Amino acid sequence: MAIATVYPNAPDLSTDDYVVVGLATCFVKEEGEVLEVQVIEAIPSAALEAIVKGIPTSYQRAWGTTLGAVLDGESPTMLPEFPTSAQFCEEFGFRAIAAARTYKIRPQAQSHIPLGTVRSDFSYSLDRKRVLNTQRVVRTEDNVKQHEHTHKVL
Repeated sequence: MAIATVYPNAPDLSTDDYVVVGLATCFVKEEGEVLEVQVIEAIPSAALEAIVKGIPTSYQRAWGTTLGAVLDGESPTMLPEFPTSAQFCEEFGFRAIAAARTYKIRPQAQSHIPLGTVRSDFSYSLDRKRVLNTQRVVRTEDNVKQHEHTHKVL
């Protein structure tokens, strides 16, 4: 008899597993204008440890919560603390599951934001804007000219 799991793509995880979810300030380009948006993202343990050490970040706040509180099956769920204007990042479910696995491997990272608490004392900075919908266009003018002897056997 097969046992049904809450997360079919992650049978190793349950709704009680710890995850950190952050509120980031990002930007979107639309019709030549750059608009500010608030995005809810899962933060992996390595990224959280770097943020806690003081690197500049676009995260305003982060919550220590459970996977079941922010993910109902494959659908993202808003915590009551989230601003109503915030939106979930692309592939939130996939990213939340991946982040939860990092906290299973490094449970000591959970001490930075204990379960049920919020932290906002990060080095919040928008100097390097995170633009979500940029596309890199490579042109022939971008190629670097090489010296004529670069590929010759001398």
